[in-house]
Amino acid sequence: MSRFNVVVIGGGPGGLSAAIAASVDGASVLLVERETRLGGILKQCIHDGFGIERYNERLTGPEYAFRDISALEQTNARVLLNTTVSRIVRNGNMFQLTLYNRHGILIVEANSIVLATGCRERTARQIGIHGNLTSGIITAGNAQYYLNVLGQLPAKRSVILGSGNIGLITARRLTLEGSRVLGIYEAKQIPGGSLRNVIHCVYDFDIPLYFSHTITRVTGATRLTTVEICKVDKNLIPIRGTENLVKCDSLILSCGLIPENEIAESLGVPLSNVTHGPECDQNYMTLIDGIFCCGNALHVNDTVDNVSASGETAGRNAARFMNRERRLIKINISKDFLYCVPQYLDIDIISNDTVIYFKSRESRTNAIVKVFITGSEVFSQKFEALRPSETQRIVLNFNNLINNESKIELKMES
Repeated sequence: MSRFNVVVIGGGPGGLSAAIAASVDGASVLLVERETRLGGILKQCIHDGFGIERYNERLTGPEYAFRDISALEQTNARVLLNTTVSRIVRNGNMFQLTLYNRHGILIVEANSIVLATGCRERTARQIGIHGNLTSGIITAGNAQYYLNVLGQLPAKRSVILGSGNIGLITARRLTLEGSRVLGIYEAKQIPGGSLRNVIHCVYDFDIPLYFSHTITRVTGATRLTTVEICKVDKNLIPIRGTENLVKCDSLILSCGLIPENEIAESLGVPLSNVTHGPECDQNYMTLIDGIFCCGNALHVNDTVDNVSASGETAGRNAARFMNRERRLIKINISKDFLYCVPQYLDIDIISNDTVIYFKSRESRTNAIVKVFITGSEVFSQKFEALRPSETQRIVLNFNNLINNESKIELKMES
């Protein structure tokens, strides 16, 4: 049996940053990755735009991953590739992990665990499309993998359902490779991706984008031939009589991401009903002592820079973890917020800068976010625009402001 201070599960940008930070802090670290290479989804993201905040450069996904992988190689962290975590149990003050790969089964123990398992895309089965799910129906991430890794064109005439960031980027990539994107259909009245991607990936390439539309049926024997498109009402219910048939050979799904938290659930970690990731404190420790979470497993981030930042915080605090009783205060939010992360503050470990990420429930302009402690305003920040599809953040200093009786609340005003 091997013993480590920190075991990081997941070798994407969050896991890489966590492993580097924990190792630099002096901990013995094991990084477990189920794929053959480190880097996560970055390996297939050949477009630029990564690292603007972290490096002040516009890097491609592989370039960004290469920098973290190179930094990891300079540490003493141990890496296991092609390895899956099958079971985690608490053994006294330690966690016992069962790992398996082609060499067999390995049992390791850790003082703390960092969950950096990322997220997965919703499939056709999960969004309830009627008809035979023939070939030609794939997720945007799979289409991206075909294009950028395998060098194959997965579609000649495609329809995209959903306007998430991956779908918007894939639409541009397909167009550049000579494929025709007949339209992007979004059930909501606002795009699911960032405004930047809507402009640079859709409008700049004259790709049609339709709101309040969805796909209700697909047809095809062995390969997709037709999709049925229908308008929806304000409750996202298809409106009868508005059906329209579009001939295509591929349907690409960009219908949202789901954090992969099966391991967290098996450990009894409470999950948020909104983010579907673990609830945590400002150190990214979940409500189960010794289990930390970061990146898209915690909540779906807009940028890889935020993923890396959360990984660094989680890894550093996992390395410093000591069994003690925490004093947690809930961060309350008004109905104007969709969610905030973290959801709690550990008042015994308050740093100078506490970062709170949040999303607005509705689109707003000239909004002011205020923080109140026991009824007194201690912070306010103005935002020119807030959108449900874009994550924002505020940075606060809670030193000497809170105690056991404090009540923290975030409010939003126009």
